[in-house]
This record gives sequence, structure tokens and C-alpha cells, in this order.
Amino acid sequence: MSRNTERYPVEGPNALWQVYHTVSRMKAVKNFIFIQITRYTPSLRMKNWIYRHVLGMQVGKESAFALMVMVDVFFPERIRVGDNSIIGYNTTILTHEYLIKEYRLGDVRIGSNVMIGANCTILPGITIGDGAVVAAGSLVHRDVEAGAFVGGNPLRSLS
Repeated sequence: MSRNTERYPVEGPNALWQVYHTVSRMKAVKNFIFIQITRYTPSLRMKNWIYRHVLGMQVGKESAFALMVMVDVFFPERIRVGDNSIIGYNTTILTHEYLIKEYRLGDVRIGSNVMIGANCTILPGITIGDGAVVAAGSLVHRDVEAGAFVGGNPLRSLS
């Protein structure tokens, strides 16, 4: 199953060299500063306020981002998290990929009552359904059905 991403071809040097043609430097610097603040802030209320009001993310009621969570620095507004979900320590949520001949963008949708363990990486274009559990250390490279228990690299069902 392919991820739900938009593909944009580039000519010349690899796409990462061309990143500031796709996102403004000021937006990247602002986002980086506020993401670093949220990574170290122990206050869940403050984190969610920054995610919602500064970075433009949709974050549901009582969702919790653990310390060191790294949200996408260029397009955090493409991340949506439902109510009462937990994003584990040092998890990375990406909504972009800069490759050699193209870059890709994709929304990340995390449902309600989702548990994502520590040290996971969620790739662009992924949907994680309500009530799903993602084991620590997983690479989420495909959609996860509601209520599923998954883990590993490659991601597989653990139930």
C-alpha cells in the first residue's frame, strides 16, 4: 500500500538543496524555535497551545506529546491528532520527504485514543486509526487500521 503523498519533481541539485523554494526561511526558523521549546517543555497545556496556535497543527483535547517529540519543521500544519492520544518520547512525525529528484508532502492523521510508543518515526501521508497502538521503536510506513496493535521495521501486526 502506498502512502498518500503529493509528489513534486525538481530539476538540478537534489530537492533538499532547493528546500527554501518550497518553504520560507522565516517559517522554518520560527517553527524550529517553537518545536525546540515544545520538545523540552514539561507542560502538556503549553505544548498543545504552541502546536495549535503557533504551528497550526490540529491537536485534540487531552492529547499528550512526551518530551523530545519532533514534529515536522517545515509543514507541521499538516499534522492532525485526535482526542486523548499519546505520542511517545522522541517520536518523529514527518509530513515531508526531500529526495534526489523530487520532494513529497503528505498529511499525517493520528486518531483519538491512539498510543504511539517511544522512538517511533511516522512518515508522510500516514493515517493511524482510532484506538490503535504502535509499539516503541516502530517505523510507521503504512496506514494503521483503527484498533490495530502494530510494531517493528517493517511495520507488522502484533495482535
